[in-house]
Amino acid sequence: MSKSKLEISKETGPHLRLASLVGNWDGSTSTWFEADVLADESPMQGKINLLLDGRFINYEYKGTLNGKSFEGTMTWGYDLGNEKCQCSWIDTFHMGTAIMHSEGHETRSGFVVLGSYSGPGIPIPWGWRTELEIINPDQFIIRAYNISPEGDEAKATETIYHRLDK
Repeated sequence: MSKSKLEISKETGPHLRLASLVGNWDGSTSTWFEADVLADESPMQGKINLLLDGRFINYEYKGTLNGKSFEGTMTWGYDLGNEKCQCSWIDTFHMGTAIMHSEGHETRSGFVVLGSYSGPGIPIPWGWRTELEIINPDQFIIRAYNISPEGDEAKATETIYHRLDK
C-alpha cells in the first residue's frame, strides 16, 4: 500500500520541518517601529505543539514590549494540494482584534509567508512578510517586515530562539 502525500511530507517534507520545531523555546525579540531605529529588545518565551496529527503546528509566545506584557499565537501549515505554506496570526499587541492570514512558500532554510493589514488611519493595506528560518534543531529565527503600499520594506521584528527541551 502506498503512502499518502501527508505521510510522506511528515517523514521527509515540509510537515517534518514544521514538526522539528515542537518544544519549548527561550529567545530575545528586537522590535522596530521606524526603519533602522531599534525601539525595544526584550526576552520572549515560545512553545510549539503539533495539531491534528501533525498537519499543523501551533506556536504560542509571551513577552514584553516597552515593559508591557503581550502574547500571541501563530498556526503554521503546509497545503500540499496547492504547494503553499500558510499561517494565521493573532496577538495582543500588533493585531488588535484582527486575524492575519498569510501565504507563501518553503525556502531552503524554512518558510516565508506574506499577509497584509489595514485599519483606522491605514486606508491602503500594508504588507507583512514573515520569515521562519530554521538554523538547526536547537535554534530558529522569526523575522517580520512591514511593506508600505509603495513597496518599501523595513524590518519590524526579529526573535531568535534557542531550544529549552524537545
